[in-house]
Amino acid sequence: MNDTSTQTRTVIVEREIAHPAEKVWRALTQQHLIEEWLMKNDFQPVVGHRFKLRGEWGGVLDCEVLAVELHRKLSYTWDHAHEDAAYDLRSVVTLTLTPTSTGTHLRMEQSGFRPDQTLAYNGARHGWEGFASALETVLARID
Repeated sequence: MNDTSTQTRTVIVEREIAHPAEKVWRALTQQHLIEEWLMKNDFQPVVGHRFKLRGEWGGVLDCEVLAVELHRKLSYTWDHAHEDAAYDLRSVVTLTLTPTSTGTHLRMEQSGFRPDQTLAYNGARHGWEGFASALETVLARID
């Protein structure tokens, strides 16, 4: 019998973006730009920095920066405390930028969904697609 209680699922959204990695990086790390494509925040691209993401639905995510590799990789915790264990999410978001001949390959990954968190997992799959589209809109607008 396999113990599935320790197995987690990961949401991955990938996009080819027709902008250089430096520009994409700015949109991923500057507070006012993050607010436009993701959520209100007090983010700083410094390992160990604790910050909050505030959703339009009123929810607050507690986050901590885990990794910063300039123009290449950004990783942070994405935790949503909830009294109902099925909604109590402890996850990690990793954004990876890879330069391409036409711009940047962006990989958005959120890992740590427990098997009993189907609703949160499906919500994240839908949410990251929307975030990626919003990010592309922001990138098209900024210099």
